[in-house]
Amino acid sequence: MALHIVLHEPLIPANTGNIARTCAATGTHLHLIHPLGFSTDDRYLKRAGLDYWHAVSIHYHDSFAHFEQEHGGHADRFFFVETSGDKHYTDISFRDGDYIILGKETAGLPEEIIQRYPGQTVRIPMGGATRSINLSNCAAIVVYEALRQIGFPGLD
Repeated sequence: MALHIVLHEPLIPANTGNIARTCAATGTHLHLIHPLGFSTDDRYLKRAGLDYWHAVSIHYHDSFAHFEQEHGGHADRFFFVETSGDKHYTDISFRDGDYIILGKETAGLPEEIIQRYPGQTVRIPMGGATRSINLSNCAAIVVYEALRQIGFPGLD
């Protein structure tokens, strides 16, 4: 099994490329939910991921509903990362196979999605000087906490 990072309608190719690199380094699956704000052939996306694309397990979904159809049996293990999260990401007891779901850079996740999963929204603590943390940094922070909790399986 492995962790999953799910990007809901990402807009910036460099962020997705950096997240793909984190996935390659950690054995984490990457799920991309359409529409994407770029082509997966985008040179910035490829550059950010460098030579690691072959090492990433990437899954594409036409919509969040399509993602839910395929993975809804694990819905209790969906964790949505938002600035308005109910609890800190460190308050979660992560398990192998969990889904870390992040929204688009400009708007986050749609409120109707978050409302369907009460108690499953987490946040990364931060001061008031910024509105949010870069998407690829958020993904890395949360995935490495999850990996720490489950003992860094398969990693040195």
